[in-house]
Amino acid sequence: MTIAPVQRSTSLGSSAWTDARLILALEEVVEKELDRHLKVAKEWMPHEFVPWSRGRDFPGVLDGEAWEPGDSKVTPLGRVSLVVNLLTEDNLPSYHHEIATMFGREGAWGTWVHRWTAEEGRHGIAIRDYLLTTRAVDPDELERARMSHMSEGFASDNAHSMLQSVAYVAFQELATRISHRNTGHYAGCPLADQLLAKIANDENLHMVFYRNLLKAALEIAPDQAMRAVADVVTDFRMPGHGIPGFERAAAQIALGGVYNLRIHHDDVLQPVLRHLKVMEIGGLGPEGLRAQEELGVFLDGLDAQATKFDERQAARLARVAARKQ
Repeated sequence: MTIAPVQRSTSLGSSAWTDARLILALEEVVEKELDRHLKVAKEWMPHEFVPWSRGRDFPGVLDGEAWEPGDSKVTPLGRVSLVVNLLTEDNLPSYHHEIATMFGREGAWGTWVHRWTAEEGRHGIAIRDYLLTTRAVDPDELERARMSHMSEGFASDNAHSMLQSVAYVAFQELATRISHRNTGHYAGCPLADQLLAKIANDENLHMVFYRNLLKAALEIAPDQAMRAVADVVTDFRMPGHGIPGFERAAAQIALGGVYNLRIHHDDVLQPVLRHLKVMEIGGLGPEGLRAQEELGVFLDGLDAQATKFDERQAARLARVAARKQ
């Protein structure tokens, strides 16, 4: 689909950039990024990362063996993080609904929405098959948590804004990639590490797609896009925040080094912002300048919070080490 060249919002006026106009203006970018994505994305098979030969029947219809915590060598931290990652992936039907409603199901946008959904779908399949086959988690508790979480559904914090939705997923996909990758490192199982590396690679490709789309939006409508970036960064939360017991699990994940404030600041926010040169964009109007300034102040504050977390964590680890002597 060919779209006539568009003007920047500084000439057109920010109020002219409705969601509908932005979606239309960015169609060519989506088509280009979709073509690039399909060329670099490599096929992989989830079932190849599941050790089916280790599987045993569970109690119930098959009268199998009850689950015991010692059935698996997956670490306690790995178990908590794997469950959070899986339950987050489980809400894919709600995520699909959100982006299909926002971006539509026609043209390049629609093709991307369906392709993204198909790639994301294998993540939950693979993690669940791995966890149940290796008996790494209590299957009854896992299913109850899935039912509870999915019954609540998911409503995006950014559903009212196309630009905020694009900005959010640019950061969130990278956050998810890092969460999966670090979970693999701490899981205590080489196979889990390999599986989560595959999933993390998918998430990275998704991040690149959305990051490049956000870059185009910053060029077309810099003031509105800057406001969207500032709003998303300052109010960011992971899509799995509604998982039962999420706060407790998130604390364990943070203390264990899978995902915490320092990682969020250094490995998620800063790489995307630096790539987009968000703090260097000039020619902004009053609203864009305000958003840029708010973003800078927030990042300084977050860095200070992360430093405090690092110091407390170092002191905690020192106490633990002293007790072991």
